[in-house]
Amino acid sequence: MPTIARLGPYRVFFFSNERLEPPHVHMQRERSLAKYWLEPISLASATGFSARELRRLEQLVTENQQNWLEAWHEFFSRRNSPESS
Repeated sequence: MPTIARLGPYRVFFFSNERLEPPHVHMQRERSLAKYWLEPISLASATGFSARELRRLEQLVTENQQNWLEAWHEFFSRRNSPESS
């Protein structure tokens, strides 16, 4: 479960077993959790966040989309390389 960013109270991560899904990130604060697709940016699921906070999270995703896409592709390309077998 690579953590790719910490922004204020939020931890941004993805699960290492989700390489078959389109690029996305999970964002967590305490017991609240949201999942955002990165291309195009859209909310996939959420529990515990208010609508206002989800709009703020989407703004953070928009601001960091390129970096998080790079982190996704870098992580999963390493896991699929012959050296990782």
